[in-house]
Amino acid sequence: MSVGEIAGLIAAIAFVALVALTAVPMLKLGRVLEEVRLAVRDIGHESVPILTELRGTVSATNAELEKVALVTEDVATVSRNATVVSENAAQLAALFSATLGGPLVKTAALSYGIRKALKGEGRRPARARASRSLRRQED
Repeated sequence: MSVGEIAGLIAAIAFVALVALTAVPMLKLGRVLEEVRLAVRDIGHESVPILTELRGTVSATNAELEKVALVTEDVATVSRNATVVSENAAQLAALFSATLGGPLVKTAALSYGIRKALKGEGRRPARARASRSLRRQED
């Protein structure tokens, strides 16, 4: 054997060793890719029922949102009607106060004055009040 043949033999052995060393990771990579392929297939099979269920859920949610929109419109209508009723009540109270409030106050004052006059609790002279307050202070 010549030096060139020995060098070729060493190169061939090195190449076989290199192929053997890279074969192990390539086999592992092949297994990983097979697992990924199976996972993608399973996801494809399982996603169809999930998407179908999601579609039904979205449809039900839209129906409920339409109901909420109707309720919101009804609440807005009731609120507008309540505003009208409260404005009418305020106007009625103002009208009552303007028409009957003054005369009622005057009538109450007159009846109070008449009751006091009939009971004899009218105003006393200033001297009587002063002597009465002096008597209280002495006690």
